[in-house]
Amino acid sequence: MRGGGTAWREFAGNRGGLIGLVVLGLFVLTAIFVPLLISDSALDVTRATGGRLESPSGNFLLGTDENGTSILALTLWGTRMSLVVGLAATLLSVLIGTTVGILAAHFGGWLSAILLRFTDFFLIMPSLVLAIALSAVLEGGAGTIILAIGVVSWPTSARLVRAQTLSVEARPYIERAKALGGGHSHVIFKHVLPSVLPLVFVNTTLAVGSAIVAESTLRFLGLGDPNEVTWGTILRSASNSGAITYGAWWYLLPPGIAIALVVLSFTLVGRALETVLNPKLRERR
Repeated sequence: MRGGGTAWREFAGNRGGLIGLVVLGLFVLTAIFVPLLISDSALDVTRATGGRLESPSGNFLLGTDENGTSILALTLWGTRMSLVVGLAATLLSVLIGTTVGILAAHFGGWLSAILLRFTDFFLIMPSLVLAIALSAVLEGGAGTIILAIGVVSWPTSARLVRAQTLSVEARPYIERAKALGGGHSHVIFKHVLPSVLPLVFVNTTLAVGSAIVAESTLRFLGLGDPNEVTWGTILRSASNSGAITYGAWWYLLPPGIAIALVVLSFTLVGRALETVLNPKLRERR
């Protein structure tokens, strides 16, 4: 296995991945330090000092919403919740998918048949419709959105991990480990899991972007807590306030561009990691 230094040099040689990593770093720093940059009191509509749908100016660089609140403040604060929900939903999805995939491939038999039918059920179900149904039935809030996205988006990870696990378990050293008395937990945690973790890591990176888009979609449809500031709730408020008819482009573009940038950045980083960790892809370069 190559060292971390070699892997980093190969990743740094991928210009797209490096740009994506820098942009993601800026988003993460914004999410962490936004309370130091802009007080949460700037989000209080009772303290808003701007006019209704005021265009960008020296006082409000990105204009204001229908309540006179700064769009810049809303967008920066929305970074925190959108990233947290997207990352948490992806981790839940990958955890479920990895567990199901490894168990289905390792044990086989009736357990594999049940898990695969269960996976197929979620694969054929429209994920957005199922997420909407779960979000509507459960109590509103970030936790509900995380659960809804995580529960409906794990089958792809399960299929990928299952295929990788079957490939790993066909190798001779797995047979030797079993012949020497290695139990299920030994084989899974000492041999299988370390071999599938690179794939899981890459899949996690690629899936975050989809989770953020799903979160924004659910928020735009009015699901979850409307008082939580996210990019999706900003777009919903813009739509409800007639920003399109009014021509208030400054209300729509900032959250939309933020979503596009963060999704593109996660995709670039994920593709770069895939190239670094997958020998076959490195040979094609």
